[in-house]
Amino acid sequence: MKVIQLFRNESQLIKRAAKNNREAQQRLYEIHSGKMLSVCRQYVKDLHHAEEVMLNGFFKVFMHLSEFKAEGSFEGWIRRIMIREAISFLRTQKKVEFPDENIQEKADFSDPVTAEMNAAHIQEMIDGLPEGYKTVFLLYVVDGYKHSEIAKMLNISEGTSKSQLFKARKLLQEKLRAENKTGYGSK
Repeated sequence: MKVIQLFRNESQLIKRAAKNNREAQQRLYEIHSGKMLSVCRQYVKDLHHAEEVMLNGFFKVFMHLSEFKAEGSFEGWIRRIMIREAISFLRTQKKVEFPDENIQEKADFSDPVTAEMNAAHIQEMIDGLPEGYKTVFLLYVVDGYKHSEIAKMLNISEGTSKSQLFKARKLLQEKLRAENKTGYGSK
């Protein structure tokens, strides 16, 4: 029976994985794969495709592990790779459209949600958004990117990013209002 050394210090684990130590790489994968699949799933609706995106993302993580400078969290570094991989996947699927429309109006998104929702239902509502709206919404609201960063990542203007976010929020708000009128969970 082979004894596998347990790594308690993540920085040591990262150093070993960067030297192509397969056990260290496997351990990093085990630690972070659950959260990273969740990140990929936010962007990619189909679970099988999300898993494929995650695996491709981990391939890139291990190929570029020596570039990690420990200036931020390792999980955050992996997360950025997964997000970029998900966006790349969406581009190859040609499902992301960003109509270049700037918004002129302001909306009030402060209406409280009275229905109690679980995470799966919220994800389902986000999945129902057009891909362009969904991508910008997730990058801005969930992952905390600025419009300038989103514009650069998606090769769109900042105005388009703002417009997509506005439209995503408006559509989600309309869906929430419709559910609140009919009652959550009763269709």
